[in-house]
Amino acid sequence: MDIGGSGIKGCPVDLETGELIGERLRIDTPQPSTPEAVFDVVRRVVGEFDWTGPIGVTFPGVMKHGVAYTAANVDKGWIGTDVDAGLEAVIPGAVHTLNDADAAGLAEMRYGAGRGRDGVVLMLTFGTGIGSALFVNGTLVTNTEFGHIQVDGEDGERRASAAAKDRHELSYPEWAERVDRYLDVLEGSLWPDLIIVGGGVSKKAHKWVPLLSTRTPIVAAELLNNAGIAGAALAAHENLAA
Repeated sequence: MDIGGSGIKGCPVDLETGELIGERLRIDTPQPSTPEAVFDVVRRVVGEFDWTGPIGVTFPGVMKHGVAYTAANVDKGWIGTDVDAGLEAVIPGAVHTLNDADAAGLAEMRYGAGRGRDGVVLMLTFGTGIGSALFVNGTLVTNTEFGHIQVDGEDGERRASAAAKDRHELSYPEWAERVDRYLDVLEGSLWPDLIIVGGGVSKKAHKWVPLLSTRTPIVAAELLNNAGIAGAALAAHENLAA
C-alpha cells in the first residue's frame, strides 16, 4: 500500500522481481485526509485483493516504530498517530509502515535503477511534495525529508514538486529550471554519486531530465510510480519475517 497526498494505491507484489501481481488499484485520497478516513480507504483496497498476509504501507512523513512524526501533505491529525496499530485494527494481517520515499528507494535499490550501486545514491520522488531516500553503500539513511530543505527562502518542494508544476501551469522546461535550482542546493551538501528521480513525472523523464545541468548523473526510476508499493511490500516481508 502507498498512501499519498492525492491518491492511495495498492497491489500484491512479486518479491523476486518487484513487479506488481495484477492491476494496481488507486483511490483518491479523501479530503480531509484524516487517519480514520484514510484507514477506511486502505481497508477497501486490501479487501479488493482478499489479502490476509503481511502488508507494507508507505506514509508521506517521518515514520518511527509505526508512529507518524510529521504530515506535510496530509491532515495534521496524523502527527503522533500509531499507524501500524490503527491499520491492524481494520485490516487482516500484520502491518509494517515506513516513509513513502524510503520505500520507493528500497525498491529501486533492490530491483531498479540503483541495483548494484555503491557510494551515495539519492532517490527523489516528485509528486504532491518531494520525497527523498538516501543510501550510503546500499544502506538506507531513514527519514531524510530533503523536500523541506530551504531553497531561496522556502521549502524546496514548494517550488519544485510536480504539484508546483501543475499549480503554476509550468512547461517542462520552466519546471526543469526550478528542479535544477533545487538539485544545486542538494548537490552542494551531499555530493551524491547518483540521483534517481521517481514519482508520476518519471514516466515523462525524457521531457525534463535531459534539461537538468547538475553534475551528478541522473536517471529515471525504473519502477516508475509503482516503486512505493514494491518497496513497502519488500520492507514488510523483511521486517515482519525478522
